[in-house]
Amino acid sequence: MSNISDFIGVSARKNVEDAIAKARESESFNAVLSLTEARALERADQVDSGEITGSLAGVPFIAKDNFLTLGGTTTAASKILENFEAPLQSTAIEKLEAEGAICIGKANLDAFAHGGSTENSAFGVTKNAIDQERVAGGSSGGSAVAVALGIVPFTLGTDTGGSIRQPASFNGVVGVKPTYGTVSRYGVVAMASSTDTIGVLATNTHDATVVMDIISGRDTKDATTLPDFFSPVSIEGTKKIGVISEAMTDDVDPEVKKATESYIEKLRAAGHTVEEVSLSLLKYALAIYYIVVPAEISSNLGRYDGVRYGRRAEASTLNELYGASRDQGFVDENKRRIMIGSYVLSSGFFDAYYLQAQRARTLLINEFNALFESYDVLLTPVAPTPAFKIGENTSDPIKMYLADVMTVPASLAGLPAISVPAGFTEAGLPVGVQLIGKRRDDALLLALAESMEQ
Repeated sequence: MSNISDFIGVSARKNVEDAIAKARESESFNAVLSLTEARALERADQVDSGEITGSLAGVPFIAKDNFLTLGGTTTAASKILENFEAPLQSTAIEKLEAEGAICIGKANLDAFAHGGSTENSAFGVTKNAIDQERVAGGSSGGSAVAVALGIVPFTLGTDTGGSIRQPASFNGVVGVKPTYGTVSRYGVVAMASSTDTIGVLATNTHDATVVMDIISGRDTKDATTLPDFFSPVSIEGTKKIGVISEAMTDDVDPEVKKATESYIEKLRAAGHTVEEVSLSLLKYALAIYYIVVPAEISSNLGRYDGVRYGRRAEASTLNELYGASRDQGFVDENKRRIMIGSYVLSSGFFDAYYLQAQRARTLLINEFNALFESYDVLLTPVAPTPAFKIGENTSDPIKMYLADVMTVPASLAGLPAISVPAGFTEAGLPVGVQLIGKRRDDALLLALAESMEQ
């Protein structure tokens, strides 16, 4: 794996050429869907000539393929957008390019970010960076693997219910899901608008902090963005950390628990107070999530109708056009979530399901707030298991959804949460620990994690 500092002060063209060569050498992992070589090399030459400057001048990176970028396609790993070339770039990409960073390509993901294994991509499965028989995690699986393989020092991802944190854990890298509204969602293909966040995957927390500092801040094109509160900090004194007991049950893989407990002991050795706490609504968070999020998905995917843009099927009537275009363009998991969302929003079921889920979500937020009156940080494993084998859970959607049980609570509450490497199983598979903070305490979480790295 590589660090941002490895690319500073080196020929930008060499940086880009080396990164592209590594991406091509790693094709068997299917982490990178496309390379924007011509545009990347043009920008590299502009950096070398002094025409482009900035704190990340000449540093290559990869964006998850649901970020709109110039110089190639933005597919969201779906057939319906297979040939879509964006007319603009996302705000996060623009901010990085303003600092001289160079996007060299797009990373694989579950189609429209629907999934936790990157097995739902229309363009093939991404394989785990450590064990190619296992999943990369998802939906930002390609982004995590690209960092873990050392193709680039950091990548951009999206996290709606764990889509940065879980693949970060499965591949042994750092994954940051910021406070909801920290980074603009403008120019990113929408999944669930009330929990979508834009974040970073990197080899270490320092680099993740550097990138977060650049991409965060208010954006007039996204009304949900917060004023620019993110500013790197150093850990001062010791912190009070609560380990959520409901996340440390016998349902968690023993080796995951062991790695988590080892990280807890390191926190104690560093002088921090670590105590067990209860988040009683954690057991309901997954049910809340899989009502609220599919409802928003069914609304956001309505725009893919074969008329305005994307794949257009041959049909003789408008209804046939809609049906055939969507049938050919969406994978099974997209269709499953659309149907669940349409059902819970339908007449007669809205009050029974969607409204109740939103009320329960408020109770979850209140329970988090109560805990943060006494604790600075909360801690859980990122996932109940290490990376599972490819195909192991594909026939059981419920089992697949259960992989998100630790990560969805923070997403529903809009809280910052990061995945940091905590150790390995006996088979050498990475295990991550999740640190959850108060709203806008993103920099504190990163500072705590960096102090533990050191």
